[in-house]
Amino acid sequence: MNLVCIKALITKLLQYRMTKFTAKLIILIAVPFLLHACKEASTDEKKTAPKPPAAKVDAYIVSTAPVSTEIEVPGSLAPFEETNLQPEVSGRVTGIFFKEGAAVNQGAVLVKLYDADLQAQAKKLQVQLAISKKAEERQGELLKINGISQQDYDLSLLSVKNLQADIDILQTNISKTSLRAPFTGKAGLRNISMGAYITPTTIVTTVREVDKLKLLFTVPERYSAKMKTGNLIQFKIDGSDNVFSATIIATENSVAEDTRSMKVKATVGKESSKLFAGAFAKVLLSLGKNESALMIPTQAIIPQARGKKVMLYTNGMANLAPVTTGVRDTAMVQITSGLKAGDTVLITGLLTIKPGSKVQLNPIR
Repeated sequence: MNLVCIKALITKLLQYRMTKFTAKLIILIAVPFLLHACKEASTDEKKTAPKPPAAKVDAYIVSTAPVSTEIEVPGSLAPFEETNLQPEVSGRVTGIFFKEGAAVNQGAVLVKLYDADLQAQAKKLQVQLAISKKAEERQGELLKINGISQQDYDLSLLSVKNLQADIDILQTNISKTSLRAPFTGKAGLRNISMGAYITPTTIVTTVREVDKLKLLFTVPERYSAKMKTGNLIQFKIDGSDNVFSATIIATENSVAEDTRSMKVKATVGKESSKLFAGAFAKVLLSLGKNESALMIPTQAIIPQARGKKVMLYTNGMANLAPVTTGVRDTAMVQITSGLKAGDTVLITGLLTIKPGSKVQLNPIR
């Protein structure tokens, strides 16, 4: 019984010639019973309503497969040694003895500053030293025949040593007026001219060791343990299809907190002559091969706020299962925990299927 029958009954009652009061009384008494009957009928209709069919979805059976862990990280080539040449003292430039971009040998004088005043002081001290030495020799002869006391001789010897120390200090100051190459390499562009007055803050030029290059790059924290001294790595540069090699010589002893990565330094092999410092490099790192890795399609992964999950098919029903992922490529992703070989995961209908609902699998390819 429904609202239609209620309306029919009310119409039938109104057809009889009753007082309005009698009709209203009958309607007020009968309507609650009729509404209760309608609710029961509606409940029966819901119970007998057919259930929607199970959703048809595609699935993937988890199996093991060999996978090699390879990553590509950015890096840069740099001179093995590089330094800015700056004078230790202030002075006027009196000589420039290098050519821009030319090779320089270790210890060669590149720039000379004015030192005539220091040279004059050195000559004066040399004369005083010569006189003091002769006086010390005479005092020594007199000491042998007890002509003077030991104290007088010691004072004469002290004067000689003081003058020698003053000469050594002056020679050190004179050497600071000569700017020398710290190692063998190539000089860069010079920033000074003859007669210029320079200070210790003036960068005269840059010397780089270009015959030997180093490769600088960073790796994510999860791969830092595999960066060992002596390991061979490969890299490419823009504009060339060649693959170059380098050997790891050092790693940073900690992981950067802001980037969660570790710095690595490697030396480039004999190919250094074909490369140039400052070039961008694509470092290719092979981190081993897993012969029994669990791989599933990337579309099966459901990102969550605190991890990742997959929709696992079990006994005709779909349920969420937390997983941990590893390396991935364009189509597949490695599962390191949460699944085992033989499990079935859904790869379609993930946005519409609710956990615990029944599903029907399409033929699995």
